Amino acid sequence: MNKSKNIINKEVNEFKAFITRGNVIDLTVGVIIGGAFGKIVTSLVNDILMPLIGIILGGLDFTSLSITIKDANIMYGSFIQQIIDFLIISLCIFVFIKIINRFKRKEIVKEEKKELPEEVKLLTEIRDLLKKN
Repeated sequence: MNKSKNIINKEVNEFKAFITRGNVIDLTVGVIIGGAFGKIVTSLVNDILMPLIGIILGGLDFTSLSITIKDANIMYGSFIQQIIDFLIISLCIFVFIKIINRFKRKEIVKEEKKELPEEVKLLTEIRDLLKKN
């Protein structure tokens, strides 16, 4: 009985350590924000872009496009709309990641400039002393 209690306590502690790690919390926040972002993009596609595309294509409404085969109604227009939705979300994520990476590169360059190795510092001092003489 005591041995099984120790095993359960160990598993609970490992789970607590796992769930409180930074990566898991960051992932959770990312999923929540991603869900909200997905709703915004879906609204952009359904309420703004698809009607405009429909107007350009002569008043075509993608959501109503379907084929009926016997008793099955295949809604391929809705599928096309979901593909466009996916492509727009993917494009937004791509642009967002590129912007984040650009900022990270700038931070890395700043850190590299700040932290010169000791040898470089000494050589710089020697160079400056030689220039003075």
